[in-house]
Amino acid sequence: MDLPQRFPVRVWLISFVGWMFDFYDLVLFSFLLIPIGRDLHLSEPQEALLLGVALGGSGIGGILFGYLSDLFGRKRIMTWTILIYSLGTALTALSTNGLSLLMFRLLTGLGVGGEWAVGHALLAESSPARMRGRASAMLQAGEPVGVALAALAGLLLSPFIGWRLVFLISSASAGVAFIVRRHLPESSLWHKQRDDRLSPAAAMRLLARRRLISPMLKGWLLGVFKLGTYWTCYTWLPKFLQNQLHQSIGRSALWMLTAQFGQFLGMMIFGFVADRHGRRRAFTVYSLLTAAALYPLAFHWEAVLPHPLLFWSIMFALGLGSGCTAGFGALLAELFPTEVRNFAMGTAYNCARGVQFFAPIIVSMFVAAYGLKGGLGVPMVLACATASWVWTLPETHTRDLAKIART
Repeated sequence: MDLPQRFPVRVWLISFVGWMFDFYDLVLFSFLLIPIGRDLHLSEPQEALLLGVALGGSGIGGILFGYLSDLFGRKRIMTWTILIYSLGTALTALSTNGLSLLMFRLLTGLGVGGEWAVGHALLAESSPARMRGRASAMLQAGEPVGVALAALAGLLLSPFIGWRLVFLISSASAGVAFIVRRHLPESSLWHKQRDDRLSPAAAMRLLARRRLISPMLKGWLLGVFKLGTYWTCYTWLPKFLQNQLHQSIGRSALWMLTAQFGQFLGMMIFGFVADRHGRRRAFTVYSLLTAAALYPLAFHWEAVLPHPLLFWSIMFALGLGSGCTAGFGALLAELFPTEVRNFAMGTAYNCARGVQFFAPIIVSMFVAAYGLKGGLGVPMVLACATASWVWTLPETHTRDLAKIART
């Protein structure tokens, strides 16, 4: 089989833009939570539920569209998922109460969950083995770019045009689907095995026969810990900065952009570290950096806040450590054969993200009981768990994806 020799620039660029708007649409809600809650008269428990429902929906979307992508191809399903999350974003602007808002956020989550696995599977299958870690990281780097755009739109633009118009404008991301339809090449590995179509039950039997259920579960739990670190921190961080730390909207946006710049840089570096030193070492170092940055924010924020340079450095380090989410695409792709790769990746990663439905609820409970140190202590513990658990998985950075299909 002819293996890719060059970096697939077109596949990466289109997938990057799709993932950037995917994540933008997902997190925009957290930056608009204060005006939405005020206009729709939402209680604290309702806000926590609404923050989590899109994450829960992403788990369902990951399994469903991951399977459909193995069946109908990466390109077609990516088009569908982009249209779905864009529709959910547009409908969010028309919400009249908590129930309608919940339904539209669930729809957004379904599309978001499907798009991640499709993009990463396609890029992994189109990239040279020696560059898979960097390719995955460069794709995942769309995440902090999307969050930065959401911070600008949610914190700086919405006071002038209102949160509803922000959501309507954001739904223009549907245009990416037409770019995908016209310009994105299909995976050659998928084309070669397109006749080996498996039902979900048959896919699970294949995973069981090749003893891949255990790696899938371990990958899922790694995702629970790492994505839990991210979401228990970032879903509430804009509100923490404004309400608990009493920062202005402009200052809050600056701190969030600092963290996102750090995360973008961390992701770009992560690919080189993971390709050179292995996935497990890279995950460990980055996760420990995240925990080290969260500690002063959780337990010494009153001493840190009067020193802007120190606070800026901590926020930058927090973002830098968060860059290890860039490793999931390559690591999971290297665990599974082509005929079930998207199904297995989508199930492991998006079920881990779906569990984050509980993240805002858990954080709100700890904040109520222990204040800011309780809220930020949760992601600090999860970061340490990530650094430890990754060692239960095999080191995969030297694997050949085509040979996995034949083992």
